Amino acid sequence: MPRPRIALITDPTSPEGCAEYLARAVEALTGAPPVRVDARHFATGGTGQGVHDDGRLRLRVPEDGLDLVPDVVVLYEIPPHRRRSLAAFQQLLERSGTVTLGTGPAAWRAATEKDLTVARFRRDGVAHMETVVLSRPSAAEAAAAFDRLGRDTWARPVIGTGGGDTFHVTTPEALARAADFYARRGTDWLLSRDAGNTTADGLRHQFRVFVLHGRVLHAREHLQAEPDTPCNTCQGAVPVFIDPDDLPPRLAELAVAATASVGLPFAGVDLAIENGGVVFEVNVQPAFVEGELEKAAVPYVQAHLDALAARHPSTVTHGEQPHAWVTERSTSGVGGVIR
Repeated sequence: MPRPRIALITDPTSPEGCAEYLARAVEALTGAPPVRVDARHFATGGTGQGVHDDGRLRLRVPEDGLDLVPDVVVLYEIPPHRRRSLAAFQQLLERSGTVTLGTGPAAWRAATEKDLTVARFRRDGVAHMETVVLSRPSAAEAAAAFDRLGRDTWARPVIGTGGGDTFHVTTPEALARAADFYARRGTDWLLSRDAGNTTADGLRHQFRVFVLHGRVLHAREHLQAEPDTPCNTCQGAVPVFIDPDDLPPRLAELAVAATASVGLPFAGVDLAIENGGVVFEVNVQPAFVEGELEKAAVPYVQAHLDALAARHPSTVTHGEQPHAWVTERSTSGVGGVIR
């Protein structure tokens, strides 16, 4: 039976574990695990090579003896600060016509760099809390922004992950600490008006909505017992799954609009129902939690297979053994991470 040739390209330095979900999804759908490749080989300065071979893209990592011609590339779990270094590789995938949803460096950048995200939202009329972008501000500039935003705000870096460098700022002292934190790291940052997204019993809450090709695929609500802590699952928030049909229509509409605004085919959108519905951010590669193999990872991989079937219905070899299409590889073994 047909077996597509799938390369799963991820960064093993990420702690999120998405690669495991995606590898399981590939095997569930195709009967064979993907060939797993370390994305750092194809970043700027990496030793990976991409060459055209009879109309197909051949990927090589000479130092590891890796040589493969994939039908599909699943490019995922790339830490935000490393995404720009993969822009040339994304462009190569696009030019070669390789089936993947991981292309589009402009869209990746628009969603990863939150100052650009805010600019897109303003351009397209996507509702969000009032935000000021700050670049090494003076104390007076930071204080003016704080006052303008009502002195109940959230500070976050332009490029960040997991909420570990995000702060609820409600006093001048907290503002000074946040400004010093970002100054020491040399990063621009954003200050946003608080959305007032707390439940009647004092829990901070927000929604994560997965969007794929313009429709809501899956959703969850995050409940955070610590109201001054970001509402991320990695920061202790508890996820509660929501059937897409039960999601408030305004949130579904906003999630789809925000994903389209930054130009992504797939995203995880963080938003709140308060203030008429507002978007916080668009996650290029949303992390999966327990229970989302079938709800998110499998449909995401299936979208790649559907694109392959639509574009190249006769490219898949029938009856081949798993990974027979890998010309050479290192001794790390089939399905192992190539470094």
